[in-house]
Amino acid sequence: MIHFVLLISRQGKVRLTKWYSPYSQKERTKVIRELSGLILTRGPKLCNFVEWRGYKVVYKRYASLYFCMCIDEDDNELEVLEIIHHFVEILDRYFGSVCELDLIFNFHKAYYILDELLIAGEPQESSKKTVARLIAAQDALVEAAKEQASSLSTIIAQATK
Repeated sequence: MIHFVLLISRQGKVRLTKWYSPYSQKERTKVIRELSGLILTRGPKLCNFVEWRGYKVVYKRYASLYFCMCIDEDDNELEVLEIIHHFVEILDRYFGSVCELDLIFNFHKAYYILDELLIAGEPQESSKKTVARLIAAQDALVEAAKEQASSLSTIIAQATK
């Protein structure tokens, strides 16, 4: 089971967090500070697994971001590395060569993609095509809602003249 997902920049800024286990806000802040210090200081030639507090933290650096997932000690690290890579591939497909700014300005879409991949810390969908189709359907719903809201505001503006 995945306990949490963190995306941390090389400067130590948190870009995305998703918690699947209950942590208080104080514990979350401590976990983020502790793990970012631990992961950011590791050399690039060291392995991508860290034992931490009876768990394993699996991380992978893509460009300027570290994608980190905390799992149980007996879970398969290579499977989690594959989940991270799968998430990055879908982000790449959606944003077209994803970068840190895409995640900063479109964080809600990154969360939606992550929610399509993982539910309650367990892998949900392994097909990139299915996830892409679901994201396109969500985007179509958002656009339809925006158009409807725009037309309603136009009607209201005309009625109040």
